Amino acid sequence: MLELKGKSPKILVIGDLMIDHYLWGKCERISPEAPVQVVAIEKETSVLGGAGNVIHNLQALGATVSVISVIGDDNNADELKRLLTQIDISDSNIHIQNGRNTSKKSRIIASQQQVIRYDKESTEDISANIQEQIIVQCKATLSTYDIILLSDYGKGVLTHSLTQTLILLAKKEGKKVLVDPKGSDYTKYKGATLLTPNKKEAIEASSIEIHDEDTLLEAISTLKERCELEVSLITLSEEGIAVYDDTLRKHPTVAREVYDVTGAGDTVIASLGFALASGYNIDASIKFANLAAGVVVGKLGSATATLNEIIEYESSLNKSTSNSHIKTLEEIALLSAELKKRGKKIVFTNGCFDILHVGHVKYLEEAKSYGDVLILGLNSDESVRRLKGESRPVNTENDRAYILASLEAVDYVVKFYDDTPLALIEAIQPHILVKGGDYAGKEVVGQDIADELRLVEFVEGKSTTKTIERIQNDKC
Repeated sequence: MLELKGKSPKILVIGDLMIDHYLWGKCERISPEAPVQVVAIEKETSVLGGAGNVIHNLQALGATVSVISVIGDDNNADELKRLLTQIDISDSNIHIQNGRNTSKKSRIIASQQQVIRYDKESTEDISANIQEQIIVQCKATLSTYDIILLSDYGKGVLTHSLTQTLILLAKKEGKKVLVDPKGSDYTKYKGATLLTPNKKEAIEASSIEIHDEDTLLEAISTLKERCELEVSLITLSEEGIAVYDDTLRKHPTVAREVYDVTGAGDTVIASLGFALASGYNIDASIKFANLAAGVVVGKLGSATATLNEIIEYESSLNKSTSNSHIKTLEEIALLSAELKKRGKKIVFTNGCFDILHVGHVKYLEEAKSYGDVLILGLNSDESVRRLKGESRPVNTENDRAYILASLEAVDYVVKFYDDTPLALIEAIQPHILVKGGDYAGKEVVGQDIADELRLVEFVEGKSTTKTIERIQNDKC
């Protein structure tokens, strides 16, 4: 997972753009006019939906994204362009078709529950003239992309003819084409690399009722053969994702809490595309997509997952090694900024932590209790020698970092090489700085940077020095 850091594959998304519009409020009474809820609206938000949510997910992961789509000449079109601009996506490849309605889906949310949705949109096929313009664009540019994603919401952009032409053009350029399909006629996706239908969609498209392993294999292999796919996938909701090339495999879901599945399919195809374009094989890409989906379904509304969120989520599921909790100064600076945006309270402490003992563990557990995320600055070997003498440390910095990163109380470990962790504290800007009780009445490095300084008393009689003395005196 960490090897995806810094990856920025160039990805083209073609499909139906729309606006996801939310009206947020509370419901405390029933209307006297009809037996319906009265929602007092408190907030109104709009985000990109459909292919736009795929774009947003890709961008959150760090991809370089371009989009081709068709919208109307209405007020919703202006709003959609503004939403693209807000996330720094060019609208230069967005075609305007006069008389067409730009898709907008409005949802009323009362007390965190979706009450109703109403849509305004056009669903007829886009004009032949605009289809030809898109084909000309793609002939000129497909070679510059790492992968192509087709996001079909059945709103008329991905016509049968256009979709088949795009797949053929991409294959000539040796580019993978991933499709989020719509409808029951999958012949228009023939020749794609893979499709991402859910179970219900796969049943409709294959005409095979999926109720056990045998029928799953029959349906997924039928789709692969009928559509001439390299790989066949079916998303199975809480059961995970099934994949078939030569053999059938199922990757289980990793979602802990499900608040809203809106846009989860967009996250799956975006994360699959990102991982495949970054060099992952299909099974590793599916595992990555499952983790990404696990993040977004824990949020309300169409949502995205950043790479840091996915790594953190994987760690919380105990599916990562301690190495994933060890960060560089640059990594922790970026991660801290993101954690703060998500409302997390960051706690920082530092030390040598040479021979780990119960005093260390209790100290770190109390430090963690002051916030949401505990970041530990660890003295390098050279730094320890300058502080403690040439005989220290007993354990190397890499060993100490790995052991500390494995502790439940510690979220991240960052090694520092100066005598003090000042540069590290400046990069993190923690809410709370924690030091030992022996610093009472003393000036603590970085206390002017953190919002608050807290002192934790050590466990009496427990220290690395005393442990070493006991070993040397052979009294242990």
